[in-house]
Amino acid sequence: MRLRVFTEPQQGADYPTLRRATQAAERLGFDAFFRSDHYLKIGGTGGGLPGPTDAWTTLAALAVETSRIRLGTLVSSATFRLPGPLAVTVAQVDQMSGGRIELGLGTGWYEAEHTAYGIPFPPVAERFDRLEEQLAIITGLWQTAVGETFSFSGAHYQLKDSPALPKPAQRPHPPVLIGGAGARRTPRLAAAYASEFNVPFRSLDESAAAFGRVREACAVAGRDSPSMRYSVAQTVCCGRDDAELERRAAAIGMPLSQLRAEGVAGTPAELIDRLGQFGEIGAEAVYLQVLDLDDIDQLELIAAEVMPQVA
Repeated sequence: MRLRVFTEPQQGADYPTLRRATQAAERLGFDAFFRSDHYLKIGGTGGGLPGPTDAWTTLAALAVETSRIRLGTLVSSATFRLPGPLAVTVAQVDQMSGGRIELGLGTGWYEAEHTAYGIPFPPVAERFDRLEEQLAIITGLWQTAVGETFSFSGAHYQLKDSPALPKPAQRPHPPVLIGGAGARRTPRLAAAYASEFNVPFRSLDESAAAFGRVREACAVAGRDSPSMRYSVAQTVCCGRDDAELERRAAAIGMPLSQLRAEGVAGTPAELIDRLGQFGEIGAEAVYLQVLDLDDIDQLELIAAEVMPQVA
């Protein structure tokens, strides 16, 4: 099982904080450092200051300040960017990283951030339609041979004779991640376009059911199921004893009992057991949502006492 760090910078993290956490994660041997793509603080965790950092601007900088760790979004919103320019951006950042970028892409869901920054927020059915067209365009641009052109005529986006440049470092293209627990369109889109399917913040049973729906969609599409990677995202809180656990839970504004029931929380031994349960349902990677980016000691504890037992 691969352990990946997942962060929520919109809750309050400037670029130096993200750089310090990313470089620590790389030094400690975590497989990847992912960040959310949001422009507004969500809920009560974190103060929201100094304000949001743009996901792909941040990842471009981190790409040149790291050398091994993989980088990506969980997930970028299809409402934020046009698919052609997004394909250019991700390809360039992939080149800058030497081929370590992964693109998580979703419909977008947080209406308040759209209102706050003047971003159109269409109904959910249209957002799924736009997501599907964006996936077709982005992967199509990346896979078009050099010297050939790419065209697309959809309900929301039209491209004509695009040179489909630049190309990403990874060929045929960077891994594409699709997440969610939807019962119909999400599994179909994952089977058609995704390298990895992620279930965010769901129970074991719900995660297993979502994995099953994607496996079924792969079978219907004639896709070899092992070609799909499966992962989950879970809030993490790890401590050597109850006092340390309570301190860390208080720092992120969540009751320890809730974290133990709904996330991956407890002593290193408890984390190993919980991660093993997700492994048993087919999760090959776990994105550990780290909400206190200043607490590098927690990352060090997980790397020293949990990672060797689940790798």
